[in-house]
Amino acid sequence: MVFEVAPGITAIDTFYGGKERYTAAYLLAADEPAIVETGPTTSFGPVVAGLERLGIGSEDLAHIVVTHIHLDHAGGVGRIAERFPRASVWVHERGARHLADPSRLVSSAALIYGEQRMASLFGPVEPVAAERIRSLTDGDTIELGGRRLASTPTPGHAKHQVALVDSTTGAVFTGDALGIHPPDLPALRPATPPPDYDLELAVDSIERIRSLAGDLLLFSHFGPVREVDEVCDLAIARFRSWTEAVRVAMDSGADLDELVEVLEREARRDVETGAEATLDLGRFELLSSVRMNAMGIRRYWLKRRERETAEPR
Repeated sequence: MVFEVAPGITAIDTFYGGKERYTAAYLLAADEPAIVETGPTTSFGPVVAGLERLGIGSEDLAHIVVTHIHLDHAGGVGRIAERFPRASVWVHERGARHLADPSRLVSSAALIYGEQRMASLFGPVEPVAAERIRSLTDGDTIELGGRRLASTPTPGHAKHQVALVDSTTGAVFTGDALGIHPPDLPALRPATPPPDYDLELAVDSIERIRSLAGDLLLFSHFGPVREVDEVCDLAIARFRSWTEAVRVAMDSGADLDELVEVLEREARRDVETGAEATLDLGRFELLSSVRMNAMGIRRYWLKRRERETAEPR
C-alpha cells in the first residue's frame, strides 16, 4: 500500500509484523530520491514492491535515511542497501557503527524481545558496508537535488534518534520521538524502551520538533498528523503521566510485573478519556509493549536516582 501524504512525499506501508498500517517508510521524490525508514528485514518485500510501484528501480534510489537504529525502523537497511547499490545510508553518528556491525544491536534487542520473537518480527539483520554510511550530527543537511532534509538530534526515546525536516513541505519525520499514533485510534502511546529513555530529553525533543514543524508531522507508527500543537501537547502529557505513575509505584516497592499493571491502567485510561473507541491492545503491544515501556521507565528512574545520590551535597 502506498499513499501520498504531502507534495512529493509518499508513504509505503512496510507491513510490520504482517499487519497493515503499523509502520511506514516514506519516499521523497527528488533528483536524488530518498527513502526515510526501511522497516525490518521482514519488510523487505513490501518496501521494494512499494518503491517499484512508485517507479524506483534498483539503480534509482540515491539515499536511505533512518531516524534511529531500532530494528523496526532500520533492521532492514542492510538488505535494502544491497538491493539499491547506489544509495548512501544516513544515520545519527551514534548509530553508524551499529549499522556496520549490528551484533551488539541484535544482542540488545534479543534481551527485550527474546530470540524467537525477534527472529519472527525482524528477521536477520545484515551489516551495511562502512564506506556507504554517512553520519548525521546537529544541523547536517542531506541534499537531494530540488529539496533537502535537515537533521536535528531528538534523544529521549533513543540517543541515536534524529528528526528530519523536509525543505519543500516543512514536514517533520518524527521517528518515535512523540510515541505511537495509530491512524484509526484516538490515542497516543509513549515509547519508552530501555536503555536510553529519558523524560527530560524526550520533552525537549518534542518541543524541538514543535518549533521545526510546519503543519505536518510524519509518524513512523503511523502516517501523517496535522494537529501539530495538539499532538505535541498530548505526547508530553503522556510521557509525563506514564513516567510519574511508574515512580509512584516504585516508591511503594512495586516489582516489574506490578509496574506493567500500572501502565496497562494508564493505557486504557488514555483511550477512554480521548474518545469512544475500542482499545486494540494487540496493535499497541506489537509497536510499543507495556512491559518494554515499564522496563525503560524503571531504568530511567534507577539511573536518575544513582546520579542524584552521587552528586555532592
